[in-house]
Amino acid sequence: MADTGLTYRNWLEQVPDLLAESAEEWDLRLGEPYPPGAAGYAIRAELHDGPPAVLKLIYPHREAEHEAEALAVWDGNGAVRLLRHNPERQTILMERCEPGTLLAETDPSSALDVLIGLLPRLWKTVDEPFRALADDAAWWLDELSGDWEAAGRPFERRLLDEVADTLRSLAGTQGEQVLLHQDLHTDNVLAARREPWLVIDPKPLVGEREFNVAPIVRDYVLGHSRHDVLHRLDRLTSELGLDRERARGWTIGQTVAWMFESTHLYTHLETVRWLVEAAA
Repeated sequence: MADTGLTYRNWLEQVPDLLAESAEEWDLRLGEPYPPGAAGYAIRAELHDGPPAVLKLIYPHREAEHEAEALAVWDGNGAVRLLRHNPERQTILMERCEPGTLLAETDPSSALDVLIGLLPRLWKTVDEPFRALADDAAWWLDELSGDWEAAGRPFERRLLDEVADTLRSLAGTQGEQVLLHQDLHTDNVLAARREPWLVIDPKPLVGEREFNVAPIVRDYVLGHSRHDVLHRLDRLTSELGLDRERARGWTIGQTVAWMFESTHLYTHLETVRWLVEAAA
């Protein structure tokens, strides 16, 4: 699935039809929707002869490619279980997490424990159809300068050039390639009954494990200070046996690449500066 040029507003106009078509296809009784998100539309659903479920309509965009395929690979091991998938409509039916409390509502130390426990369970050896981390790094490199200009040059050009050099170096020297959830933060892990916590909303890539600490290290919900950021980096890399410098570099690179579209640009910029200062 590639970006279609369809705006989110225009896509939302199609939601009623997509809901009706999915309900008919899978014999669903639809319930209350979840709060709207930028990546799609999710609503509670009941199968005629199955467990409580969630119907998710995926807004076509780059990071959401192959979400269903990632859930199929994990097969409920640390993540929500995929029940149905219609690739033409970009709709998925998955198990419902109840009570569904966000991991973000747990104290930061316990939340980090949970994430450290979940990550290795997601690192499966796969190939097709997932995009490679190296390809996304190349995409970010193509976009960085324009995004920086469009954002009003929010930091010095020297830092942007250093980030670009870091991404080029890391992309071409990776270790073992595994399935990654490139947006694994505390809003994408929910309390459930089958397991205490389950991962949702994969944005899958195939790349080295060190990259996967990036969304956790920059997750300001877990604490936003130099100490907090470096503590997360140190715990994740030490306890998971990862190369700290590569993990630090990937976190800087992805954070800068993604922060131009964030409403928390300057919060993420602080994180980047703390990580740059922490070079070995």
